[in-house]
Amino acid sequence: MRLPRVRPDHGEDHQRKTVGKSGTRKAGKNRAGKALKIGVKSKTVGKLKRAMKIQASPESGAVVLDRLWNVVTNRREANPAISHSARLLSRGTAKVAQKFGEEAVECLIEAVRGDRDAVIAESADVLYHLIVLWVSTGVAPDEVWAELMRREGVSGIAEKARVPSLAWLRAC
Repeated sequence: MRLPRVRPDHGEDHQRKTVGKSGTRKAGKNRAGKALKIGVKSKTVGKLKRAMKIQASPESGAVVLDRLWNVVTNRREANPAISHSARLLSRGTAKVAQKFGEEAVECLIEAVRGDRDAVIAESADVLYHLIVLWVSTGVAPDEVWAELMRREGVSGIAEKARVPSLAWLRAC
């Protein structure tokens, strides 16, 4: 769930966001009583999420990613006009990889900016597009989980030494 960003009409950085009894978000007023607009960046959104006690469900992590992989795999044969996953997959692996790279860069930009909430949102986009890339290349999540388990307890330096050099990539 992506919450809207809020900003006071007068441009101050100090804002408040209120949540109604139904859990719906609505614009509130800041300490000076000025109205807030929805749609612009706010550091208050993270505080709002914590105040609402939004937590990961017990069914998080690999289970969610496995389920998403199944959904994307099933959408492979869907109509590209109505399914975003089908449209991405119909464009081929090169386009899927390009989209994954774009999403990764957006996540990096938000990390450098220091916007924690945007990093979370962009990370979800990165994971979705990574799964679309896995489906496009025929990689199953279990294969990735097995590789991660194989690497458990192996020093990062030892793992780097095992991986062949990417010097060939620089030559391209």
